[in-house]
Parts: sequence; C-alpha cells; structure tokens
Amino acid sequence: MVAAAWPLSAGAGLIPASLSLTILIATLVSILVLGAAAVFFEHIRKIGCMHSLERSAISDAFFEDPNSLNKVPCPSVFDPPEKYISLIVPAYNEEHRLPEALTETLNYLKQRSAADKSFSYEVLIVDDGSTDQTSKVAFKFVKQHKIDNARVLLLGRNHGKGEAVRKGMLHSRGELLLMLDADGATKVTDLEKLEAQVHALAQKVKSTPGTSSSSPQKASDVEIAVFGSRAHLEKQALATRKWYRNFLMKGFHLVVLLTAGPGIRDTQCGFKMFTRAAARKLFTNIRLKRWCFDVELVYLCKHLRIPMVEVSVNWTEIPGSKVRMTSIMHMVFELLLIRVGYGLGIWKIYT
Repeated sequence: MVAAAWPLSAGAGLIPASLSLTILIATLVSILVLGAAAVFFEHIRKIGCMHSLERSAISDAFFEDPNSLNKVPCPSVFDPPEKYISLIVPAYNEEHRLPEALTETLNYLKQRSAADKSFSYEVLIVDDGSTDQTSKVAFKFVKQHKIDNARVLLLGRNHGKGEAVRKGMLHSRGELLLMLDADGATKVTDLEKLEAQVHALAQKVKSTPGTSSSSPQKASDVEIAVFGSRAHLEKQALATRKWYRNFLMKGFHLVVLLTAGPGIRDTQCGFKMFTRAAARKLFTNIRLKRWCFDVELVYLCKHLRIPMVEVSVNWTEIPGSKVRMTSIMHMVFELLLIRVGYGLGIWKIYT
C-alpha cells in the first residue's frame, strides 16, 4: 500500500509551492477581470436600453408660470422654431453664481431685442435637482421677464450636466441653440462670434456647387455646431495652475484625442452653439449624462458629418467649480464608455 501511494506523493511534489500560488493568483485575477468586464458591458448595454426608451417616450414635462400659476406644455425641438435664439443654462446648486450670470445675460438679450425687432429670444434654466435655492432664484427672473422669455425646467433629481443640457435642447424653441454655464465664466456677448460662424458656414453650404434648389434656405435648417474655445488661454493657465493639475489636464486631453480624434482643441468649454437641425440629431443620440457629454458631441458630429468649428471666447475662472479629483476618474470612465459603446456598435447612431 505504501509503495502504491509513493508515485502520487512524488507527483504532488513536482509542482513547487510558489508556482501553485502563482497559478491561484492568476486564476483569481482572471475571474476578477472577466467579472469586471461583464459588469462594464452590462452597464453599456443598460445605457443603450435606457436611451432607446427615452427616444420613444412621450414627454410630459411642463414649465411653471409663476405669474399666472399655469402649467405651460414643453415644446419639442422637432416643432417649427418660435424664437431666433434659445439659451440653455444647466444649473445645479447655483443660487450664489446664477443671479449675476442671468442678470448680465437677460440685460444683453433685452437690449439687443430693443435694437432689432427681428431678434427674439428665450433663456431656459434647467435645474438639475438642486438642493439649495437655485429654482427660487431662477423663478424670480421668470417672474420679472415673463414666461415667454425666461423659463425654468425642473428635473426633480440630479442627473448630471449632460442630461440637463440635453433636456434643455430638446425643449427649446430657437432657430439657434446656445448652451452656457450658470457661473457666467464666458461673456454672453461672445455668442455673436459663434452666431457669425453659424451664418458663414450656412452660407458656405448653400453656395456649394451641386447643392439642390430644395436645400434648406434658413441657417437653422443647416446642420452646424460651433464650439467656444479657451485653447488660446492655455499658456496662461499652465503658468498659474499647480503642476499636478497641469499633468491631469494633459493626460485628459490625450485620452480625449484617442477617443474623439483631432479637430477640437477645447472640448470642455461650456459655451456651444447648434443650429436647430444639428440639435435634433445630436441630442436625440447623446447617451452620457454627466461630464464627458461634450466629447460625445464631438464624436457624434464627426460620425453624422455635422460641420464643426472652434471659436476663441473670453473666459474668466469663477470660484465654486464642482470638478473634483473623483470627477477626473469619472471623466476617464465615460471616455471609455464612448470608445467601447460606439466602437463595438453597442450604441447605435440614429440619422
């Protein structure tokens, strides 16, 4: 019996203990990696399913009129335009920074409207589930400027800046749609620079040889995206920011380049203008709800062949930024979602 057992014990001794431990660790790592990959792909699939449901859902959203206390049904971006320009302001806990930005914005629009009777506007503040007095501040401006010129859309709970912008775009009435941040970091007068580029590009499209007589006559019917940019301020920013912030910024820009490709140097500036035709395609396709929806917009513009142009704007850093170290990690994760979701065809682009 002892002699028969000898080969088994000898065979067991042929595998060193260190090798057995290595095999065990490799097996555990493989299981963890496969498990993480399964969770990641399931997350991408769920985002795709949620997007499909949102595309087919009928909106029951409405605006509240603080003067008449009536509920005003939300328009759709697929309706004919009723205003020349819509300004979409996503806001989350902005009770302190919002008043100055809205005052400057609405004063500019009011003065321009008085000088040019064909100029009509609306400012749409999208309260992204704020827990402070943001909505109260916003409704004061609606009461002062009337529901036809200023509106507040309440999302109920916090979704993210991307979702706030998407909702605002889908419920706007303008021929041109401008998104701008609630902190007023970019001067609202710079919208004229973006506006000029829209009309220049639209004219270029119309005058292209071979363009049929049935082509769109209004600029709003031509698909165009114009991105405000702070790229010209990069050297100054590098000199004043701490080294680790510059390192993170350069790393993020590299990942953005690998995700969306070249073309737009500053994807994250919160000052962007779209024609109504472009907004219809872009904001019914967009999936990301938080930080990197801007990068997704660039990606979608390229794949939908929507012309893009980058325009330098004046920008001032306003205290109170909500970007944290954890935000950077979330951004990188979202960039990976874009690359995998669209790259593997899990997310469809609707034309």
